[in-house]
Amino acid sequence: MAQLDRLLSVMVSNRANALVLNEGDVAQLEVPGGVRPVTKQPLTSQQVVALLREIAPADAGAKLEAGTAATFQYSSDDGVFIARAALTDGRWEASICVDDDSAFLQESGGMAGATAVATPVAAPAVSRAAAPAAAAPARTAAPAATATRPVPTGAQPVIARAAAAPDVVVADPRAKVEIDSLLKHMVSKGASDLHLRVGEPPVLRLHGEMQRIEGQPMLTDDALRAMLLSIMPERNRNEFEDLHDTDYAYEIEGIARFRANAAMERKGPAAVFRVIPAQMVTVEQMGVTPEVQQLCYLTKGLVLVTGPTGSGKSTTLCSLIDLVNRSRTDHVITIEDPIEFVHPNKNCIITQRQVGVHTKSFKSALRAALREDPDIILVGELRDLETVAIAIETAETGHLVFGTLHTTTAAGTVDRIIDQFPADRQEQIRVMLAESLKGVISQTLCKKIGGGRVAAREILLTNPAISNLIRESKVFQINSVLQTSRKLGMVTLNDALIDLVDGKLVEPKEAYTKAIDKPNFATMLRNRNHDVSFLDIGGADAADPKAAGRPATGASPAVKPAAKR
Repeated sequence: MAQLDRLLSVMVSNRANALVLNEGDVAQLEVPGGVRPVTKQPLTSQQVVALLREIAPADAGAKLEAGTAATFQYSSDDGVFIARAALTDGRWEASICVDDDSAFLQESGGMAGATAVATPVAAPAVSRAAAPAAAAPARTAAPAATATRPVPTGAQPVIARAAAAPDVVVADPRAKVEIDSLLKHMVSKGASDLHLRVGEPPVLRLHGEMQRIEGQPMLTDDALRAMLLSIMPERNRNEFEDLHDTDYAYEIEGIARFRANAAMERKGPAAVFRVIPAQMVTVEQMGVTPEVQQLCYLTKGLVLVTGPTGSGKSTTLCSLIDLVNRSRTDHVITIEDPIEFVHPNKNCIITQRQVGVHTKSFKSALRAALREDPDIILVGELRDLETVAIAIETAETGHLVFGTLHTTTAAGTVDRIIDQFPADRQEQIRVMLAESLKGVISQTLCKKIGGGRVAAREILLTNPAISNLIRESKVFQINSVLQTSRKLGMVTLNDALIDLVDGKLVEPKEAYTKAIDKPNFATMLRNRNHDVSFLDIGGADAADPKAAGRPATGASPAVKPAAKR
Protein backbone atom coordinates (compact mmCIF):
# COMPACT_ATOMS: atom_id res chain seq x y z
CA MET A 1 0.00 0.00 0.00
CA ALA A 2 1.32 3.43 -0.93
CA GLN A 3 2.08 5.74 1.99
CA LEU A 4 -0.32 8.35 0.58
CA ASP A 5 -3.23 5.89 0.72
CA ARG A 6 -3.63 6.49 4.44
CA LEU A 7 -3.84 10.25 3.97
CA LEU A 8 -6.22 9.87 1.05
CA SER A 9 -8.43 7.62 3.16
CA VAL A 10 -8.50 10.31 5.86
CA MET A 11 -9.35 12.90 3.20
CA VAL A 12 -12.30 10.87 1.88
CA SER A 13 -13.67 9.93 5.30
CA ASN A 14 -13.71 13.60 6.28
CA ARG A 15 -15.12 14.79 2.92
CA ALA A 16 -12.24 17.21 2.48
CA ASN A 17 -11.89 19.22 -0.72
CA ALA A 18 -8.21 18.38 -1.20
CA LEU A 19 -5.02 17.07 0.35
CA VAL A 20 -2.28 19.72 0.15
CA LEU A 21 1.40 18.76 0.21
CA ASN A 22 3.63 21.83 0.28
CA GLU A 23 7.36 21.71 0.91
CA GLY A 24 8.13 23.32 4.25
CA ASP A 25 4.57 22.88 5.59
CA VAL A 26 2.80 20.00 7.29
CA ALA A 27 0.44 18.00 5.08
CA GLN A 28 -3.02 19.58 5.30
CA LEU A 29 -6.63 18.86 4.37
CA GLU A 30 -8.83 21.59 2.90
CA VAL A 31 -12.17 21.29 4.68
CA PRO A 32 -15.18 23.64 4.72
CA GLY A 33 -14.21 26.45 7.06
CA GLY A 34 -10.42 26.16 6.86
CA VAL A 35 -7.52 23.72 6.74
CA ARG A 36 -6.50 20.96 9.10
CA PRO A 37 -3.01 19.39 9.52
CA VAL A 38 -2.59 15.62 9.16
CA THR A 39 1.14 15.34 9.94
CA LYS A 40 3.22 16.75 12.75
CA GLN A 41 6.47 17.41 10.89
CA PRO A 42 6.87 19.74 7.89
CA LEU A 43 7.49 17.96 4.61
CA THR A 44 10.85 18.15 2.85
CA SER A 45 11.17 18.35 -0.93
CA GLN A 46 12.41 14.75 -0.99
CA GLN A 47 9.33 13.60 0.95
CA VAL A 48 6.89 15.43 -1.33
CA VAL A 49 8.50 13.94 -4.45
CA ALA A 50 8.80 10.47 -2.89
CA LEU A 51 5.13 10.41 -1.89
CA LEU A 52 4.00 11.43 -5.38
CA ARG A 53 6.47 9.18 -7.22
CA GLU A 54 5.05 6.17 -5.40
CA ILE A 55 1.60 6.69 -6.95
CA ALA A 56 2.59 8.37 -10.24
CA PRO A 57 2.74 6.61 -13.63
CA ALA A 58 6.16 6.38 -15.28
CA ASP A 59 5.88 9.51 -17.43
CA ALA A 60 4.65 11.68 -14.56
CA GLY A 61 7.31 10.22 -12.27
CA ALA A 62 10.00 11.18 -14.76
CA LYS A 63 8.68 14.76 -14.79
CA LEU A 64 8.78 14.93 -11.02
CA GLU A 65 12.37 13.67 -10.97
CA ALA A 66 13.26 16.31 -13.55
CA GLY A 67 11.66 19.05 -11.43
CA THR A 68 8.87 19.90 -13.88
CA ALA A 69 5.13 20.19 -13.29
CA ALA A 70 3.05 17.02 -13.52
CA THR A 71 -0.66 16.16 -13.46
CA PHE A 72 -1.89 12.57 -13.30
CA GLN A 73 -4.72 10.33 -12.16
CA TYR A 74 -4.46 7.77 -9.35
CA SER A 75 -6.90 5.03 -8.32
CA SER A 76 -7.07 3.41 -4.88
CA ASP A 77 -9.61 1.58 -2.76
CA ASP A 78 -10.96 4.96 -1.64
CA GLY A 79 -11.62 6.33 -5.15
CA VAL A 80 -10.04 7.99 -8.15
CA PHE A 81 -7.94 11.11 -7.57
CA ILE A 82 -6.30 13.87 -9.60
CA ALA A 83 -2.81 14.90 -8.42
CA ARG A 84 -1.11 18.12 -9.49
CA ALA A 85 2.43 19.14 -8.55
CA ALA A 86 4.80 21.94 -9.56
CA LEU A 87 7.91 23.79 -8.44
CA THR A 88 6.98 27.34 -7.39
CA ASP A 89 9.83 29.68 -6.45
CA GLY A 90 12.03 26.63 -5.96
CA ARG A 91 9.60 24.85 -3.61
CA TRP A 92 7.41 21.85 -4.34
CA GLU A 93 3.66 22.44 -4.05
CA ALA A 94 1.11 19.74 -4.69
CA SER A 95 -2.59 19.05 -4.22
CA ILE A 96 -4.67 15.91 -4.61
CA CYS A 97 -8.46 16.00 -4.98
CA VAL A 98 -11.16 13.50 -5.85
CA ASP A 99 -11.83 13.14 -9.59
CA ASP A 100 -15.55 14.00 -9.66
CA ASP A 101 -15.94 12.80 -13.25
CA SER A 102 -14.57 9.31 -12.58
CA ALA A 103 -16.62 6.20 -13.20
CA PHE A 104 -15.83 5.18 -9.62
CA LEU A 105 -17.81 8.06 -8.18
CA GLN A 106 -20.68 7.55 -10.62
CA GLU A 107 -20.99 3.91 -9.57
CA SER A 108 -20.66 4.59 -5.86
CA GLY A 109 -22.97 7.60 -5.83
CA GLY A 110 -20.25 10.09 -5.11
CA MET A 111 -19.08 10.97 -1.63
CA ALA A 112 -22.53 11.79 -0.27
CA GLY A 113 -22.72 8.28 1.12
CA ALA A 114 -19.57 8.65 3.22
CA THR A 115 -20.05 8.24 6.92
CA ALA A 116 -20.03 11.54 8.76
CA VAL A 117 -18.03 11.80 11.99
CA ALA A 118 -19.88 13.36 14.87
CA THR A 119 -17.09 14.05 17.35
CA PRO A 120 -15.39 17.39 16.62
CA VAL A 121 -11.82 18.06 17.69
CA ALA A 122 -10.23 21.47 17.98
CA ALA A 123 -7.79 22.07 15.17
CA PRO A 124 -4.14 22.60 16.14
CA ALA A 125 -2.35 25.72 15.02
CA VAL A 126 -1.11 25.64 11.42
CA SER A 127 1.75 27.80 10.17
CA ARG A 128 1.62 29.80 6.92
CA ALA A 129 -1.58 28.21 5.66
CA ALA A 130 -4.45 29.07 8.03
CA ALA A 131 -6.40 30.93 5.34
CA PRO A 132 -10.21 30.55 5.06
CA ALA A 133 -11.47 27.84 2.75
CA ALA A 134 -13.09 30.46 0.49
CA ALA A 135 -9.62 31.30 -0.76
CA ALA A 136 -7.23 28.56 -1.83
CA PRO A 137 -3.89 28.34 0.03
CA ALA A 138 -1.37 30.81 -1.31
CA ARG A 139 1.04 28.14 -2.61
CA THR A 140 -1.35 25.39 -3.70
CA ALA A 141 -0.23 24.06 -7.07
CA ALA A 142 -3.75 23.76 -8.46
CA PRO A 143 -6.03 26.41 -6.87
CA ALA A 144 -8.69 26.14 -9.54
CA ALA A 145 -9.27 22.46 -8.97
CA THR A 146 -9.61 22.77 -5.21
CA ALA A 147 -11.63 25.99 -5.14
CA THR A 148 -14.31 24.92 -7.60
CA ARG A 149 -14.92 21.42 -6.23
CA PRO A 150 -18.46 21.33 -4.71
CA VAL A 151 -18.80 20.65 -1.01
CA PRO A 152 -20.84 17.48 -0.42
CA THR A 153 -24.11 17.80 1.45
CA GLY A 154 -23.79 17.24 5.18
CA ALA A 155 -19.99 17.49 5.19
CA GLN A 156 -18.43 17.93 8.61
CA PRO A 157 -16.31 21.07 9.06
CA VAL A 158 -13.90 19.30 11.40
CA ILE A 159 -11.71 16.19 11.48
CA ALA A 160 -12.37 13.42 13.96
CA ARG A 161 -9.37 12.23 15.97
CA ALA A 162 -9.83 8.58 15.05
CA ALA A 163 -10.30 9.22 11.35
CA ALA A 164 -7.88 12.05 10.78
CA ALA A 165 -4.99 10.64 12.81
CA PRO A 166 -3.20 14.01 13.13
CA ASP A 167 -0.10 12.16 14.33
CA VAL A 168 0.47 10.45 10.97
CA VAL A 169 4.13 10.90 10.03
CA VAL A 170 5.19 10.68 6.42
CA ALA A 171 8.30 8.50 6.24
CA ASP A 172 11.12 9.43 3.88
CA PRO A 173 12.11 6.31 1.86
CA ARG A 174 15.64 7.63 1.32
CA ALA A 175 16.09 8.10 5.07
CA LYS A 176 15.08 4.47 5.65
CA VAL A 177 17.68 3.32 3.12
CA GLU A 178 20.34 5.37 4.95
CA ILE A 179 19.62 4.01 8.40
CA ASP A 180 19.30 0.44 7.11
CA SER A 181 22.74 0.85 5.56
CA LEU A 182 24.23 1.99 8.89
CA LEU A 183 22.62 -0.90 10.76
CA LYS A 184 23.90 -3.43 8.21
CA HIS A 185 27.38 -1.90 8.53
CA MET A 186 27.19 -2.32 12.32
CA VAL A 187 26.33 -6.02 11.94
CA SER A 188 29.07 -6.61 9.36
CA LYS A 189 31.66 -5.05 11.70
CA GLY A 190 30.54 -7.14 14.66
CA ALA A 191 29.71 -4.06 16.74
CA SER A 192 27.21 -4.22 19.59
CA ASP A 193 25.74 -0.71 19.36
CA LEU A 194 25.21 2.15 16.91
CA HIS A 195 25.05 5.68 18.35
CA LEU A 196 23.50 8.50 16.33
CA ARG A 197 23.88 12.13 17.50
CA VAL A 198 23.35 15.52 15.92
CA GLY A 199 26.70 17.13 15.06
CA GLU A 200 28.57 13.79 15.10
CA PRO A 201 29.11 11.10 12.49
CA PRO A 202 27.60 7.69 13.35
CA VAL A 203 29.53 5.95 16.15
CA LEU A 204 29.91 2.20 16.76
CA ARG A 205 30.63 0.42 20.03
CA LEU A 206 33.08 -2.27 18.95
CA HIS A 207 34.41 -4.64 21.65
CA GLY A 208 33.36 -2.10 24.25
CA GLU A 209 35.16 0.86 22.60
CA MET A 210 33.47 3.81 20.86
CA GLN A 211 34.63 4.27 17.25
CA ARG A 212 33.41 6.85 14.73
CA ILE A 213 32.57 5.43 11.31
CA GLU A 214 35.13 6.82 8.87
CA GLY A 215 33.90 8.65 5.80
CA GLN A 216 30.45 9.39 7.26
CA PRO A 217 29.30 13.04 7.43
CA MET A 218 28.09 14.66 10.63
CA LEU A 219 24.38 14.13 11.18
CA THR A 220 22.00 17.08 11.02
CA ASP A 221 18.83 17.46 13.05
CA ASP A 222 16.55 17.00 10.02
CA ALA A 223 18.48 14.04 8.62
CA LEU A 224 18.57 12.15 11.93
CA ARG A 225 14.92 12.85 12.70
CA ALA A 226 13.92 11.60 9.24
CA MET A 227 15.95 8.40 9.70
CA LEU A 228 14.40 7.65 13.08
CA LEU A 229 10.81 8.35 12.00
CA SER A 230 11.24 6.24 8.85
CA ILE A 231 11.50 3.04 10.93
CA MET A 232 9.64 4.01 14.12
CA PRO A 233 6.23 2.41 14.80
CA GLU A 234 3.35 4.87 14.99
CA ARG A 235 2.80 4.27 18.71
CA ASN A 236 6.43 5.16 19.40
CA ARG A 237 6.24 8.25 17.19
CA ASN A 238 3.47 9.59 19.41
CA GLU A 239 5.41 8.65 22.55
CA PHE A 240 8.55 10.32 21.16
CA GLU A 241 6.64 13.53 20.43
CA ASP A 242 4.96 13.57 23.86
CA LEU A 243 7.68 12.25 26.19
CA HIS A 244 10.82 12.88 24.08
CA ASP A 245 12.07 9.31 24.46
CA THR A 246 10.86 5.87 23.44
CA ASP A 247 12.00 2.24 23.17
CA TYR A 248 11.15 -0.06 20.28
CA ALA A 249 12.47 -2.95 18.22
CA TYR A 250 13.32 -2.96 14.51
CA GLU A 251 14.19 -5.85 12.22
CA ILE A 252 15.99 -6.12 8.90
CA GLU A 253 14.89 -9.43 7.46
CA GLY A 254 17.74 -11.92 7.25
CA ILE A 255 20.20 -9.56 8.98
CA ALA A 256 19.24 -9.01 12.63
CA ARG A 257 16.80 -7.43 15.03
CA PHE A 258 17.70 -4.23 16.86
CA ARG A 259 16.65 -2.81 20.22
CA ALA A 260 16.32 0.93 19.75
CA ASN A 261 16.06 3.92 22.05
CA ALA A 262 15.34 7.37 20.65
CA ALA A 263 15.52 10.46 22.84
CA MET A 264 15.85 14.22 22.71
CA GLU A 265 19.03 15.80 24.07
CA ARG A 266 20.72 19.20 24.07
CA LYS A 267 21.54 19.23 20.35
CA GLY A 268 18.38 17.52 19.11
CA PRO A 269 17.33 13.91 18.55
CA ALA A 270 19.66 11.03 19.48
CA ALA A 271 19.37 7.28 19.24
CA VAL A 272 21.13 4.04 20.20
CA PHE A 273 20.57 0.75 18.38
CA ARG A 274 21.71 -2.54 19.94
CA VAL A 275 22.03 -5.55 17.68
CA ILE A 276 20.11 -8.70 18.57
CA PRO A 277 21.56 -11.59 16.55
CA ALA A 278 19.18 -13.23 14.09
CA GLN A 279 20.56 -16.63 15.11
CA MET A 280 19.38 -17.96 18.49
CA VAL A 281 22.26 -18.17 20.98
CA THR A 282 22.54 -21.52 22.80
CA VAL A 283 23.78 -22.28 26.31
CA GLU A 284 26.66 -24.23 24.77
CA GLN A 285 27.77 -21.19 22.76
CA MET A 286 27.40 -18.98 25.84
CA GLY A 287 29.49 -21.29 28.02
CA VAL A 288 26.72 -21.64 30.61
CA THR A 289 27.71 -24.24 33.20
CA PRO A 290 25.77 -27.52 33.58
CA GLU A 291 24.71 -26.49 37.10
CA VAL A 292 23.06 -23.32 35.76
CA GLN A 293 21.47 -25.28 32.91
CA GLN A 294 19.79 -27.49 35.53
CA LEU A 295 17.80 -24.43 36.66
CA CYS A 296 15.85 -24.69 33.39
CA TYR A 297 14.41 -28.05 34.45
CA LEU A 298 12.83 -26.75 37.68
CA THR A 299 9.04 -26.77 37.95
CA LYS A 300 8.84 -23.72 40.21
CA GLY A 301 11.02 -21.02 41.71
CA LEU A 302 12.66 -17.68 40.88
CA VAL A 303 15.84 -17.48 38.77
CA LEU A 304 17.48 -14.07 38.32
CA VAL A 305 20.05 -12.91 35.78
CA THR A 306 21.64 -9.68 36.95
CA GLY A 307 24.35 -7.25 35.95
CA PRO A 308 24.93 -3.67 34.85
CA THR A 309 23.46 -2.29 31.63
CA GLY A 310 25.11 -3.85 28.59
CA SER A 311 26.40 -6.91 30.42
CA GLY A 312 24.58 -9.44 28.23
CA LYS A 313 21.69 -10.30 30.58
CA SER A 314 19.20 -10.54 27.71
CA THR A 315 21.47 -12.87 25.72
CA THR A 316 21.99 -15.19 28.69
CA LEU A 317 18.24 -15.28 29.36
CA CYS A 318 17.66 -16.00 25.68
CA SER A 319 19.95 -19.02 25.82
CA LEU A 320 18.16 -20.36 28.92
CA ILE A 321 14.71 -19.97 27.33
CA ASP A 322 16.03 -21.64 24.17
CA LEU A 323 17.16 -24.61 26.29
CA VAL A 324 13.68 -24.78 27.82
CA ASN A 325 12.17 -24.57 24.33
CA ARG A 326 14.30 -27.49 23.11
CA SER A 327 14.05 -29.79 26.10
CA ARG A 328 10.61 -29.27 27.66
CA THR A 329 6.98 -29.38 26.48
CA ASP A 330 5.51 -26.40 28.30
CA HIS A 331 3.87 -23.00 27.81
CA VAL A 332 6.35 -20.12 28.13
CA ILE A 333 5.18 -16.50 28.45
CA THR A 334 7.71 -13.68 28.02
CA ILE A 335 6.98 -10.08 29.06
CA GLU A 336 9.50 -7.68 27.52
CA ASP A 337 10.04 -4.02 26.66
CA PRO A 338 10.65 -4.29 23.77
CA ILE A 339 10.66 -7.88 22.46
CA GLU A 340 14.28 -8.64 21.60
CA PHE A 341 14.96 -12.26 20.69
CA VAL A 342 12.08 -13.87 18.81
CA HIS A 343 11.62 -17.48 19.91
CA PRO A 344 10.02 -19.85 17.39
CA ASN A 345 7.88 -22.63 18.84
CA LYS A 346 9.92 -25.82 19.16
CA ASN A 347 8.81 -28.31 21.81
CA CYS A 348 7.23 -25.48 23.81
CA ILE A 349 4.54 -22.94 23.01
CA ILE A 350 6.05 -19.44 23.33
CA THR A 351 3.82 -16.39 23.95
CA GLN A 352 5.74 -13.11 23.69
CA ARG A 353 4.14 -9.87 24.90
CA GLN A 354 5.56 -6.35 24.60
CA VAL A 355 4.86 -3.74 27.27
CA GLY A 356 3.05 -0.77 25.75
CA VAL A 357 1.91 -2.77 22.71
CA HIS A 358 0.34 -5.99 23.98
CA THR A 359 0.01 -5.02 27.65
CA LYS A 360 0.03 -1.86 29.75
CA SER A 361 2.85 -2.72 32.17
CA PHE A 362 5.03 -5.52 33.52
CA LYS A 363 2.90 -5.91 36.62
CA SER A 364 -0.43 -6.05 34.75
CA ALA A 365 0.97 -8.60 32.27
CA LEU A 366 2.45 -10.69 35.08
CA ARG A 367 -0.84 -10.67 36.96
CA ALA A 368 -2.74 -11.63 33.79
CA ALA A 369 -0.22 -14.39 32.99
CA LEU A 370 -1.48 -16.45 35.91
CA ARG A 371 -4.79 -16.89 34.04
CA GLU A 372 -3.07 -17.88 30.78
CA ASP A 373 -2.02 -21.40 31.79
CA PRO A 374 1.75 -20.75 31.96
CA ASP A 375 4.46 -23.12 33.10
CA ILE A 376 7.36 -20.67 32.76
CA ILE A 377 7.26 -16.86 32.81
CA LEU A 378 10.08 -14.53 31.78
CA VAL A 379 9.86 -10.96 33.10
CA GLY A 380 12.21 -8.73 31.11
CA GLU A 381 12.80 -6.39 34.03
CA LEU A 382 11.70 -6.37 37.68
CA ARG A 383 11.24 -2.60 37.74
CA ASP A 384 9.10 -1.87 40.79
CA LEU A 385 8.03 -3.25 44.14
CA GLU A 386 4.68 -4.57 42.94
CA THR A 387 6.24 -6.44 39.99
CA VAL A 388 8.82 -8.02 42.32
CA ALA A 389 6.11 -9.04 44.79
CA ILE A 390 3.96 -10.66 42.08
CA ALA A 391 7.02 -12.46 40.65
CA ILE A 392 7.88 -13.95 44.07
CA GLU A 393 4.25 -14.99 44.67
CA THR A 394 4.08 -16.53 41.18
CA ALA A 395 7.28 -18.50 41.85
CA GLU A 396 5.76 -19.78 45.09
CA THR A 397 2.52 -20.91 43.45
CA GLY A 398 4.10 -23.51 41.18
CA HIS A 399 5.61 -21.58 38.26
CA LEU A 400 9.20 -21.12 37.13
CA VAL A 401 9.92 -17.38 36.83
CA PHE A 402 12.98 -15.86 35.12
CA GLY A 403 13.77 -12.17 35.63
CA THR A 404 16.50 -9.53 35.47
CA LEU A 405 17.81 -6.88 37.86
CA HIS A 406 20.55 -4.27 37.54
CA THR A 407 22.67 -5.52 40.44
CA THR A 408 26.32 -6.55 40.32
CA THR A 409 26.61 -9.36 42.91
CA ALA A 410 24.46 -12.25 44.09
CA ALA A 411 24.34 -11.01 47.68
CA GLY A 412 23.57 -7.51 46.44
CA THR A 413 20.64 -8.92 44.46
CA VAL A 414 19.06 -10.42 47.58
CA ASP A 415 19.53 -7.16 49.51
CA ARG A 416 18.10 -5.14 46.63
CA ILE A 417 14.92 -7.23 46.49
CA ILE A 418 14.33 -7.09 50.26
CA ASP A 419 15.17 -3.38 50.59
CA GLN A 420 12.51 -2.45 48.02
CA PHE A 421 9.79 -3.39 50.50
CA PRO A 422 8.68 -1.31 53.49
CA ALA A 423 10.13 -2.36 56.84
CA ASP A 424 6.91 -4.01 58.04
CA ARG A 425 6.92 -6.39 55.04
CA GLN A 426 10.61 -7.24 54.87
CA GLU A 427 10.44 -10.17 57.29
CA GLN A 428 7.66 -11.78 55.24
CA ILE A 429 9.58 -11.23 51.98
CA ARG A 430 12.72 -12.80 53.48
CA VAL A 431 10.77 -15.96 54.24
CA MET A 432 9.15 -16.01 50.78
CA LEU A 433 12.46 -15.32 49.02
CA ALA A 434 14.26 -18.02 51.05
CA GLU A 435 11.73 -20.53 49.73
CA SER A 436 11.32 -19.30 46.13
CA LEU A 437 14.79 -18.09 45.05
CA LYS A 438 16.57 -20.90 43.20
CA GLY A 439 19.50 -19.16 41.55
CA VAL A 440 21.20 -15.85 40.76
CA ILE A 441 23.58 -15.39 37.82
CA SER A 442 25.39 -12.03 38.14
CA GLN A 443 27.52 -11.30 35.12
CA THR A 444 29.79 -8.65 33.69
CA LEU A 445 31.51 -8.46 30.31
CA CYS A 446 35.30 -8.26 29.97
CA LYS A 447 37.37 -7.42 26.90
CA LYS A 448 39.06 -10.51 25.52
CA ILE A 449 42.70 -10.61 24.54
CA GLY A 450 42.74 -10.31 20.76
CA GLY A 451 39.26 -8.77 20.48
CA GLY A 452 35.72 -9.55 21.47
CA ARG A 453 34.22 -9.89 24.95
CA VAL A 454 33.61 -12.69 27.41
CA ALA A 455 31.26 -12.93 30.39
CA ALA A 456 32.45 -13.42 33.97
CA ARG A 457 29.58 -14.91 35.97
CA GLU A 458 29.07 -15.03 39.73
CA ILE A 459 26.72 -17.97 40.38
CA LEU A 460 24.54 -18.52 43.43
CA LEU A 461 22.53 -21.76 43.62
CA THR A 462 20.20 -21.86 46.58
CA ASN A 463 20.76 -24.69 49.07
CA PRO A 464 19.65 -25.02 52.72
CA ALA A 465 22.61 -22.92 53.91
CA ILE A 466 21.78 -20.05 51.55
CA SER A 467 18.06 -20.23 52.41
CA ASN A 468 18.86 -19.99 56.14
CA LEU A 469 21.10 -16.95 55.63
CA ILE A 470 18.34 -15.17 53.69
CA ARG A 471 15.68 -16.11 56.26
CA GLU A 472 17.86 -15.01 59.21
CA SER A 473 18.91 -11.71 57.56
CA LYS A 474 22.57 -12.76 57.28
CA VAL A 475 22.96 -11.99 53.56
CA PHE A 476 26.47 -10.61 54.17
CA GLN A 477 27.65 -14.21 54.81
CA ILE A 478 26.49 -15.47 51.39
CA ASN A 479 29.88 -14.72 49.83
CA SER A 480 31.54 -17.13 52.28
CA VAL A 481 29.14 -19.90 51.24
CA LEU A 482 29.91 -19.23 47.57
CA GLN A 483 33.65 -19.57 48.25
CA THR A 484 33.24 -22.95 49.97
CA SER A 485 30.63 -24.42 47.58
CA ARG A 486 32.48 -24.47 44.28
CA LYS A 487 31.90 -28.23 43.96
CA LEU A 488 28.17 -27.50 43.89
CA GLY A 489 28.60 -25.11 40.94
CA MET A 490 28.72 -21.85 42.90
CA VAL A 491 31.29 -19.26 41.84
CA THR A 492 32.27 -15.87 43.24
CA LEU A 493 32.94 -13.01 40.83
CA ASN A 494 36.62 -12.95 41.85
CA ASP A 495 36.97 -16.66 41.09
CA ALA A 496 35.25 -16.22 37.72
CA LEU A 497 37.59 -13.34 36.84
CA ILE A 498 40.76 -15.12 37.94
CA ASP A 499 39.75 -18.16 35.85
CA LEU A 500 39.56 -15.90 32.79
CA VAL A 501 42.99 -14.44 33.58
CA ASP A 502 44.51 -17.89 34.18
CA GLY A 503 43.03 -19.06 30.88
CA LYS A 504 44.70 -16.10 29.11
CA LEU A 505 41.33 -14.85 27.89
CA VAL A 506 41.45 -11.53 29.78
CA GLU A 507 44.30 -9.21 30.79
CA PRO A 508 44.87 -8.86 34.57
CA LYS A 509 44.20 -5.13 34.44
CA GLU A 510 40.86 -5.63 32.66
CA ALA A 511 39.78 -8.25 35.21
CA TYR A 512 40.86 -6.00 38.06
CA THR A 513 38.71 -3.13 36.79
CA LYS A 514 35.66 -5.43 36.73
CA ALA A 515 36.25 -6.85 40.23
CA ILE A 516 34.06 -5.63 43.10
CA ASP A 517 36.35 -6.84 45.90
CA LYS A 518 39.50 -5.29 44.44
CA PRO A 519 41.97 -5.79 47.37
CA ASN A 520 41.34 -9.53 47.53
CA PHE A 521 41.45 -9.82 43.76
CA ALA A 522 44.81 -8.03 43.70
CA THR A 523 46.07 -10.63 46.20
CA MET A 524 44.81 -13.45 43.98
CA LEU A 525 46.69 -12.00 41.00
CA ARG A 526 49.93 -11.79 42.99
CA ASN A 527 49.58 -15.30 44.35
CA ARG A 528 49.39 -16.58 40.76
CA ASN A 529 52.37 -14.45 39.65
CA HIS A 530 50.35 -12.37 37.19
CA ASP A 531 51.60 -8.95 36.11
CA VAL A 532 50.24 -6.39 38.59
CA SER A 533 52.50 -3.48 37.64
CA PHE A 534 49.39 -1.47 36.73
CA LEU A 535 48.53 -1.33 40.45
CA ASP A 536 51.58 0.85 41.12
CA ILE A 537 50.74 3.26 38.28
CA GLY A 538 47.62 5.20 39.13
CA GLY A 539 46.19 2.17 40.90
CA ALA A 540 46.39 3.39 44.48
CA ASP A 541 42.71 2.58 44.96
CA ALA A 542 43.70 -1.10 45.06
CA ALA A 543 44.72 -0.68 48.67
CA ASP A 544 41.91 1.72 49.59
CA PRO A 545 39.33 -0.16 51.65
CA LYS A 546 36.69 2.33 50.50
CA ALA A 547 37.18 1.17 46.89
CA ALA A 548 35.95 -2.27 47.79
CA GLY A 549 33.40 -1.18 50.35
CA ARG A 550 34.90 -3.44 53.08
CA PRO A 551 38.09 -3.87 55.17
CA ALA A 552 41.10 -4.64 53.02
CA THR A 553 42.01 -7.83 54.85
CA GLY A 554 44.54 -9.92 53.01
CA ALA A 555 45.76 -7.03 50.84
CA SER A 556 49.39 -7.36 49.88
CA PRO A 557 51.86 -4.93 51.52
CA ALA A 558 53.25 -4.25 48.05
CA VAL A 559 50.33 -1.89 47.56
CA LYS A 560 51.28 1.20 49.53
CA PRO A 561 48.64 2.52 51.92
CA ALA A 562 48.09 6.23 52.43
CA ALA A 563 50.96 7.80 54.39
CA LYS A 564 48.83 10.23 56.40
CA ARG A 565 47.73 9.18 59.89
